Amino acid sequence: MLTSPKSERSSCPIQLVDAEALVRWQQSASDFQRQWAISNDFQAKPGQHLVIPDESGRPGLILSGFEGRPDLWTLSGLPTMLPEGRYHLDAVERASELEQLALGWCFGHYQFDRYKPADPFSCQLVVEDSIRSRVEIFRDASFRVRDWVNTPANDLGPAELAEIAHEMAERNQADIQVIQGDELEREFPAIHEVGKASSRAPRLICMQWGQADHPPLALVGKGVIFDSGGLNIKGGSGMVLMKKDMGGAAHALGLAELIMRLALPVHLRVYIPAVENAIAGNAYRPSDIIRTRNGTTIEIGNTDAEGRVVLSDALTLAGEQGAERIIDFATLTGAARVALGEDLPPLYARDAQAARQLQDLSFEHDDPLWHMPLYEPYREQIQPRTADLSNSGTSRFGGSLTAALFLDHFVKPDIDWMHLDVYAWNVSNRSGRPAGGEAQGIRAVYAWLESIYGAG
Repeated sequence: MLTSPKSERSSCPIQLVDAEALVRWQQSASDFQRQWAISNDFQAKPGQHLVIPDESGRPGLILSGFEGRPDLWTLSGLPTMLPEGRYHLDAVERASELEQLALGWCFGHYQFDRYKPADPFSCQLVVEDSIRSRVEIFRDASFRVRDWVNTPANDLGPAELAEIAHEMAERNQADIQVIQGDELEREFPAIHEVGKASSRAPRLICMQWGQADHPPLALVGKGVIFDSGGLNIKGGSGMVLMKKDMGGAAHALGLAELIMRLALPVHLRVYIPAVENAIAGNAYRPSDIIRTRNGTTIEIGNTDAEGRVVLSDALTLAGEQGAERIIDFATLTGAARVALGEDLPPLYARDAQAARQLQDLSFEHDDPLWHMPLYEPYREQIQPRTADLSNSGTSRFGGSLTAALFLDHFVKPDIDWMHLDVYAWNVSNRSGRPAGGEAQGIRAVYAWLESIYGAG
């Protein structure tokens, strides 16, 4: 995938060209190269690549098209089309640009082969060791998020999610605690209520890493390993992708791994409420009123709005344990997809200026997020007569906003809080982004955190 330049083996150059650069290249190219490009109708369009052979018939030069600026996906289509060999980027000098291009190259190698073997791609990109090590950390975190989201619920339940967290904690010398059983029912009643109908017991996963005198940062991730909808059962088309409803947990763990491996100077805590929203005689019901850890009462308007219910207790604990900043990830609402589509997660934040800074960074890193408002007048839509909150609003409009306002209730007023409503899924195949699980926003959020706390 990536390799060191220290090897004496030769490598084939990759040149990035837009329409203007293509004209300049044609002026300096050999007659054979120029004619080859014309014969193959190469116009340097984004996503368009051209392999020009040398005298032996092996790749001698690769042209890769782009428009505007080379982005994360400029090289992501190459691994599927290039033969085995070593390749290098020609005339890319800025480390940040090289890092981005190399990461996209890595994304083009991703395959989920746990259940069906796949032939690996054997081409390697030559990258300086200092850049390669950082790229591989981002690659590993993103690939793990994809793998976890792609894994079906029969092989990834609450216990298996806890085991993933245990393995991560062991790799990174972090502490971990898993709360379940009577203690969970007593201390975290909302998590227990949602998960109690499943044969696989609910639990709260808590991880801690870093020095206690560093700034306290908390990550919270929705870990609903499968969502049937509960008694408000989903239809078949709505249920078929619900193995991905633990995508928020996958994202929180993926970002945590970036923070730990890159040694961001924070005192990190991670909270994952891991449940299955199942159907049984003891399942929680529409119109039930449940109490949360902080004493708030929730009227259940819809058992399929379970994610915000389990997050309520986790957010409360994060505040109790001293977090100054909380970032949560959740595959929370279909309304977010209606508003912004599959590729652009909405970002809610108490600090609008910080949210806009993060939004700008996200586009620079080709990991887009879009700032949405915590619009206070909508709060009345989740305030029923018989309880403090309802988990479903009175209007079918603005569902992502009212879900964010629901979560906001469980975060102390003096805490800087952000909420990302991610889809965690690619609907169709694109280069570097095969259909299936996807990591959204974790690279952008890490870049923003690094700009605040500094590099490790």
